[in-house]
Amino acid sequence: MTSDLRGDNNSVMEYKDYYKILGVDRKASADDIRKAYRKLAMQHHPDKNPGDKKAEEKFKEINEAYQVLSDEQKRARYDQLGSAYSDFRTRGGSPGDFRWEDWMGGGGSSVNMDDMFGGAGGFSDFFRAIFGEAMRSSIRNEAAQRQQPAYQQEALITFKEAYEGTTRQLQTGGRKLQVRIPAGVKTGSKVRVAGAGPEGLDLYLIVKITDEDRFERDGYDLYTTSVVSVFTLILGGDAEVDTPAGKVKLNIPAGTQPEQVFRLAGRGMPHLKNPSQKGDLYVRLKVQIPKYLSSKQRELLEEAARIKF
Repeated sequence: MTSDLRGDNNSVMEYKDYYKILGVDRKASADDIRKAYRKLAMQHHPDKNPGDKKAEEKFKEINEAYQVLSDEQKRARYDQLGSAYSDFRTRGGSPGDFRWEDWMGGGGSSVNMDDMFGGAGGFSDFFRAIFGEAMRSSIRNEAAQRQQPAYQQEALITFKEAYEGTTRQLQTGGRKLQVRIPAGVKTGSKVRVAGAGPEGLDLYLIVKITDEDRFERDGYDLYTTSVVSVFTLILGGDAEVDTPAGKVKLNIPAGTQPEQVFRLAGRGMPHLKNPSQKGDLYVRLKVQIPKYLSSKQRELLEEAARIKF
């Protein structure tokens, strides 16, 4: 259904049938509309049709139709306009006499409509007249929300608490709140507490780990060093190494060199979104040279030094 509508400035605008543009029925479901849009958008996307002005204009038209029909409120308003206009024409009314001003959305904003959907741009006068003010109002509300102050509070936790997860008690507005700090956080992580700030605004706990010098962290992987006897490196054996969950025994093969790194899979930090999944722990071995030897130890080492390899 296409015809001409005359606005307040006596300019003539085309009534756009968004359903026809997307090739769907007026009772089409949201899923049907989405599928139709994706198919047409891929077909007419400027990247697939370089230099083709007709494809570019068609892509803009498809984008505009989808912006209306994919939004429940805008689609309802558009359907009301369509019914009113169809009834008016059925009764013999001429396009120029339709009460277009009843459906004008208004203006008066510096918001660039063409930047509102990723720069697809090219919105028609028809779209701007019906939905312009509603879209500008939405943008202004979002901007105002972004400008609201963010209330922050530092939360000091230990490395063990960061590994296992913990809670902190907050007192705000005369009430006490138990806030869960999930396992896997790091220094600088933010934990949002909805409505806990002044005037009902959100509060963010900024995590700081107080003793993370035990392990060096890279994402969810951890790095540490472990001091091992020179005899263990030479002869092989078990050595105790620190992990976030406690000490574990590491089997060291004979002849292991100083500074060698062992990877302990799944011994790192838990993932924030999936605590059952953990990073790895990398252990660098430092050799411990004894300062004092017994006479027997010295005798055996001297004997070993005389033996040629």
